[in-house]
Amino acid sequence: MVGVYVSNSSRKEHHYQEMAEAGEIRERPTEVVVHKVEAPPLRTSLSKMKLRLKETFFPDDPFRCFEGQPLKTKWALAAKYLFPILGWAPNYSLSLFKSDFISGLTIANSSFVPPLVYAVLGSSRDLAVGPVSIASLIMGSMLRQAVNPSADPLLFLQLAFTSTFFAGLFQASLGIFRFLVQSDPVGFMAGAAIIVSLQQLKSLLGIVHFTKQMGLVPVMSSIFHKTNEWSWQTVLMGSAFGVPPAG
Repeated sequence: MVGVYVSNSSRKEHHYQEMAEAGEIRERPTEVVVHKVEAPPLRTSLSKMKLRLKETFFPDDPFRCFEGQPLKTKWALAAKYLFPILGWAPNYSLSLFKSDFISGLTIANSSFVPPLVYAVLGSSRDLAVGPVSIASLIMGSMLRQAVNPSADPLLFLQLAFTSTFFAGLFQASLGIFRFLVQSDPVGFMAGAAIIVSLQQLKSLLGIVHFTKQMGLVPVMSSIFHKTNEWSWQTVLMGSAFGVPPAG
């Protein structure tokens, strides 16, 4: 395995320019130098798998900065690692605060209007409107499989509070130990999109008696076992609104 590159020395460059100006040569000769390139070292499949797992779960190697540091520095780095504000707050300026203030107002207005509209037009006082609503739907579907909220509402609420408590502990541990990687929110959003899309099939097909579970198998089973409730009118209407306009 070899590598090739082309080079011209400065001394010959001046000589070639003089000869070109005198019309003695038309094309500049080039010197080709061949260098040997060593092949990368061979690694076993186990070492490759370890490297990929390390890049997946610890892409930035957060403990590298602790190596060879005195004890006080390690404590300071650990505090900055757990509380990143200690790292960027000393360099925070007034211009950055103005930009953050404008961005905060923009996001606050865009997040405040939908709940306000739903408070006026909504039919449920307990529905959460926001990006966490899909998590509430999944939890409600999971708890209904264990407890009937109409028969035992107190136990249902206790299980909901317990589940949210442990979910909060789990999410806090992900943030503290930096176990959350880019693929996690991407997977969550993809799963949420699939669940929402499956639930919309009920309205698209016009099914009245639809399952309350949110899993893929129960939803698809309910769809194909209720073919007698399919309505071509709703399918046509939903498909017409789902097609993007031409141009």
